[in-house]
Amino acid sequence: MNPHRIVFSDIDGTLLNAERELSDATISEIKRIKDHIPVVLISSRMPSAMTHLQKELDILDTPLICYNGGLILVDKKPIHSTFISTDIIQELYNFNVDNLFHISLYHNDEWYVPEMDFWANREAQNTKVIPEIKPTNMVIDQWKNEHKGAHKIMCMGEEKYIDKAFGFLEHNFGDRLHLYRSKPTYIEIAHKSISKLTAIELLLKTHYKISLSDAVAFGDNYNDIAMIKAVGTGVAVANAKPETLKIADVITLSGKEDGVATYIKNNI
Repeated sequence: MNPHRIVFSDIDGTLLNAERELSDATISEIKRIKDHIPVVLISSRMPSAMTHLQKELDILDTPLICYNGGLILVDKKPIHSTFISTDIIQELYNFNVDNLFHISLYHNDEWYVPEMDFWANREAQNTKVIPEIKPTNMVIDQWKNEHKGAHKIMCMGEEKYIDKAFGFLEHNFGDRLHLYRSKPTYIEIAHKSISKLTAIELLLKTHYKISLSDAVAFGDNYNDIAMIKAVGTGVAVANAKPETLKIADVITLSGKEDGVATYIKNNI
């Protein structure tokens, strides 16, 4: 078996327990290995929704892969950043002129919502980050001036409106955007050119000088498939999507049953 020289782990559905927190077992296993094997968190989350977990695991000095690979931070500084242009955000905003669904805009550690509605509150509760309230058109103008865009866009709302939004985005920007429906009421939108795998490859080449075959990666969802397939050891938690389970080298216990900690304890 390949030696495990570096660990990459998804967060939601993979690393967290039923309370959406890190269990004692997970914390102790990662603390046990972290000084000789780097543990890198890789998620669609924004940096500040990940750093409090890094702190608990005592891995604050480790790079972070945020927004499914759209932003890679080393020593808190971006070494890679790919975002969605303001033109696309503008068209989505125009399409949603009647505010039928919620639009959250993210860039690095900025998170803007038009108001603290049901969706913003739920997301804030899940990620332990409070968004800034600013009208979407003002954010677009601000980012235009700053030559910035969205590392992630989240559309949240009733399923029928999210269906329409999905159809609009797929038809107009399917070649430029990665559209990911984690739930019928959610669309997570990222730039088409990035993935968790592209981020891992970049980090291994530029920062760690470790080969992909010496990496182990943990995940549960569709956006974890490419990395689980490509690394030396791809591990799916038992609660993973059927497609993810199918391509994994190893299936561990579910996220809620400390699957990541169990694998680390027995194999690293």
